[in-house]
Amino acid sequence: MSNTLHELAVEFPEHVALMRHLKETDGHFARLFEAYHEVNRAIHRAETDIEPADDFHIVEMRKKRMQLKDEIYGMLVRHEPEAETPAA
Repeated sequence: MSNTLHELAVEFPEHVALMRHLKETDGHFARLFEAYHEVNRAIHRAETDIEPADDFHIVEMRKKRMQLKDEIYGMLVRHEPEAETPAA
């Protein structure tokens, strides 16, 4: 069992500025971002036995994290040029 946190800034370091931008400008992205981090923290707590969970529950949480990560990545790829636009 891995107990490494899978923070989005580490997973997608090339998109940190865009993630910051989308969290501020896109409500859907902000909700996905927060949901990802909630699930990620819950997985970490389960894997480190801070809040033990059975294997089935951990697998389901990992699937949810991967689904959220995929959706977030899709949004990052679609919106990439937005972060390069200078702020007014």
